[in-house]
Amino acid sequence: MNMPTNAIRFPFETPPATGKMIEVADGIHWIRLPLPMKLDHVNIYALEDGDGWTLIDSGMNFRKTRDIIEGLMAGPLQGKPIKRVIVTHHHPDHVGTAGWLQSTHGAELWTTRTAWLFARMLVLDEQDIWPKETLEFYRRAGMDQEFYDTRKSERPFNFADVVAPMPLGFHRISEGDTIRIGKRNWQVRLGNGHAPDHITLWSMDDQIVLAGDQIIAGISSNLGVYATEPEADPVGEWLQSCEKFLPFAKPDHLVLPGHKLPFYGLEHRLTQLIENHHSALERLEKFLKTPKTAAECFPPLFKRNIGKGEYGLALVEAIGHLNHLHQAGKINRTKRNDGAWLWHLA
Repeated sequence: MNMPTNAIRFPFETPPATGKMIEVADGIHWIRLPLPMKLDHVNIYALEDGDGWTLIDSGMNFRKTRDIIEGLMAGPLQGKPIKRVIVTHHHPDHVGTAGWLQSTHGAELWTTRTAWLFARMLVLDEQDIWPKETLEFYRRAGMDQEFYDTRKSERPFNFADVVAPMPLGFHRISEGDTIRIGKRNWQVRLGNGHAPDHITLWSMDDQIVLAGDQIIAGISSNLGVYATEPEADPVGEWLQSCEKFLPFAKPDHLVLPGHKLPFYGLEHRLTQLIENHHSALERLEKFLKTPKTAAECFPPLFKRNIGKGEYGLALVEAIGHLNHLHQAGKINRTKRNDGAWLWHLA
């Protein structure tokens, strides 16, 4: 598909400062919350909703995040209550303060059953040492030994470190639902790949999409495989989701993503993402003329050096692409003496 190079446009060049918000459409306000990682922010959105507000996503559960939200409630949100928080998916930067908003401020939690079950289960699953299944998963991926030794010696990341307890009770969102928020009706379309049953909301009254992490400009959603489901194919699920959304994409859709900047050019971005991942899969397949571990597959996938801060996410995404090729019958794997899978052309 031939499209102009300026098919993606960014109407807001500068994000809102901490504790501030920008009105990006009538009654829709963009807020940015800090994250303690290389991708140092998450976008959330406050939608005017009668005598209160509906929040889309909630940031990680830190004192700083809670202070920012309470400062917004006292200031830009005009003292009106947050009546509802809609969580697009279960990842910590999106669900982190949802339970706190529910228990402390009386907000209703709306999300998919999958996201709620994952979040509640993970909050309750605290580990002081790494599970043997996770360490075995890393060994099979061929994780760099120094990185493996460092990670094994440290306390594992626990969901509860950055996600508030999830109270009982939520309002379930499902594919095809219509949700009324303020003056707009929103159609629910679920995506997959980055997270199961990821909510996207499509305005039925104007051309706006609340996309969460399913569709982002400038970066691709992380499509990782983990020890919990080592044979998963998030790449295939995500490509199917992009294809599913394409017929609904309009040139004047304003896309409000979970990271980076809001943008126009949804059809172009979806097409670009599909093509980019197919190209990466083709490069990876050619690369596997010589057997490689997942940890050795970074060059054809990312075409840049991967630092320590990105290593973990890069590794699980490499496994995601390998699983996709494997399940398509294009590559095979054999186990090395040390337990690592060696992937090679079928």
